[in-house]
Amino acid sequence: MPAAADIPKPALKRRKPNPWVRRFKSPIHNNGLFAAGTIPEGPRVIEYVGEKITKKESYRRAVERIDLAQRTGGAAVFIFELNSKYDVDGSVRWNAARMINHSCGPNCETRVVKGHIWIVALREIEPGEELSYDYGYDIEHWKEHPCRCGRPDCAGYIVRHDQRKKLKRLLKKQKKQSRAK
Repeated sequence: MPAAADIPKPALKRRKPNPWVRRFKSPIHNNGLFAAGTIPEGPRVIEYVGEKITKKESYRRAVERIDLAQRTGGAAVFIFELNSKYDVDGSVRWNAARMINHSCGPNCETRVVKGHIWIVALREIEPGEELSYDYGYDIEHWKEHPCRCGRPDCAGYIVRHDQRKKLKRLLKKQKKQSRAK
């Protein structure tokens, strides 16, 4: 009989249900995560988990999934930047955090702490309120990421906060140009 130290451990443990959140249909986009009860400002609400992959593999998967999304009309890449060398592919079913949608006025933010990606509450979140964070996409690919958050100050596309004014100017310029034609 092999010693306990010789028995390989499973790479990924089955996760316990998270007491902070519940999954429901979202008015923003398909499914979302909602507060199961009051979530105070500050705690780590849920970890964004998945397979740790190299940047090269991350790029390959992202291109493959974007291509599939363009052909099928679906969209879901679920790859999150961990650091300069690695990303986390959160497309696994047991990653409930992948259901958190983008909002131009988020109630959460992401923080990388010692190699773990955490979703942290920016303010008190009421029971039943949908969790959201700024996906932080660069303006370079704005056309590929329409925003559905529905906020009055929504930029219309998912771009990180510090680039939204630039995007609004770009959209205004394009609108002017299309009217002139």
